[in-house]
Amino acid sequence: MIRSLWSAATGMSAQQMQTDVVANNLANSSTTGFKKSRANFEDLMYKTMQVAGQTTPGGGQVPTGIQVGMGVKPTSVQKLFSQGDYIQTDNQLDMAIQGNGFFKVRHGDEDLYTRAGNFTLDSEGFLTTPSGDRLQPEISLPDNTITVTLQDNGTLSFHGADETILGTENILVTTFINPAGLFAAGNNLFRPTEGSGDAMERTPGEDGAGTVVNNYLEGSNVSVVEEMVSMIAGQRTYEANSKSIQTADAMLTTANGLKR
Repeated sequence: MIRSLWSAATGMSAQQMQTDVVANNLANSSTTGFKKSRANFEDLMYKTMQVAGQTTPGGGQVPTGIQVGMGVKPTSVQKLFSQGDYIQTDNQLDMAIQGNGFFKVRHGDEDLYTRAGNFTLDSEGFLTTPSGDRLQPEISLPDNTITVTLQDNGTLSFHGADETILGTENILVTTFINPAGLFAAGNNLFRPTEGSGDAMERTPGEDGAGTVVNNYLEGSNVSVVEEMVSMIAGQRTYEANSKSIQTADAMLTTANGLKR
């Protein structure tokens, strides 16, 4: 009975984490380039009372054995980098990556990475994120730029009056062997870790890197309906584990009352 108390307690703790993850997904369902998370769990150790295959006193063999689990534990909260929907904005500085990869930006004294391509211009004419982090390599718009076009291979062209080309730059895409190993740093930014592998700069559309378009943004990959279903399922599982604790407590109360 004590074992059942602790097992149910681990279940409640696990479902609390599940609910926290789902709530964060829902809160960011409208965040540009946001990638949803998934909580992963594993069972804990088992109390082995009888080993499968053990010989019985009558010369037979135990077919399955007896093992009682000790509960559940969280193992990771994993980012899922499935593609978000395209959102048409008709803003020439808005960009989206279709496929693998990230935009590299300079944040303070380090390079970080983002899927959010809602770029704007700073006071010096450089492309920056809404938080002021400049796109890398740095790109500035020439004076008298009227329109901006972007080819899917990352060639960014600046046009003046009468479609005169004032200059071109190249947008690069950075890929990682294991993007799920990136550290979420907030502000739509990710930091490389040993788990993610090294950053690899690619020309869009080459070596497994995604292509880029402008006048569009990538929306969140969160499905509100799926997250609400997960929230309800987590709530019911939490309630069931709570009921298990109440039942185990009642059984202990009954057992303690036997000596009266």
